[in-house]
Amino acid sequence: MNDHTVLLNRIRQVSALAPFNQWLDLRVEQAEPGLATLRLDWRDDFAQYSGHLHAALIGGLIDTACGFAAATVAGNVTASQFSVRCLRPAVAGAFRVTGRVVKAGKRQVFASAELGDWDDENGGPFAAGDAVLVPIPE
Repeated sequence: MNDHTVLLNRIRQVSALAPFNQWLDLRVEQAEPGLATLRLDWRDDFAQYSGHLHAALIGGLIDTACGFAAATVAGNVTASQFSVRCLRPAVAGAFRVTGRVVKAGKRQVFASAELGDWDDENGGPFAAGDAVLVPIPE
């Protein structure tokens, strides 16, 4: 197994520990140093009153993608702060959320993420966000 496969399997194992991720059926599709890509297939129970992806789920996806990206370089982390900007209604058959490490320090990891349509990478993001994560002891 190459290093990327080992890292992907480790992040998938971490995701499997979270009941929230299991309820979502959130899938870790990619994990490499400083990067994590997740997939969420649409379900009707994810909708808010107008039929768009609920902002609470958008926040959870941004947080999770940032956390997994940070975990690829810092091991176990927890969010100390995150913010989300909803840019347009999130409607798609499947969603892609990609987290990237902006800067990894010893005490904090800064990450960003974007949520978009899995099948339309050129359509622009539905939402974007940032997180500050703190490494925690194993």
